[in-house]
Amino acid sequence: MRTTLDLPDAVFRKAKAKAALEGISLKALLTHYVSRGLEDSSHTPRPKRRSELPVIRRKGDITIPDLTAQLQSTFEEEEDLAKLMRSFRR
Repeated sequence: MRTTLDLPDAVFRKAKAKAALEGISLKALLTHYVSRGLEDSSHTPRPKRRSELPVIRRKGDITIPDLTAQLQSTFEEEEDLAKLMRSFRR
């Protein structure tokens, strides 16, 4: 089957030179590498992550604490502090 590949110039030159050094056609070289790549699943490219943030994998049973009460308490304290600060400005 005939197809078109868009390769970076540097990659194309390197592949062409390697094929010439090995005495084979560029088609034969690329066919060899594509076939080998398809057989070796350990080199399957990973899909790009949607975020650059690190992913933390969970090991074993981990319980995530419910921080809702703590956060609510902190917000209430900050509100009380803000009210106190406003009362001093009057």
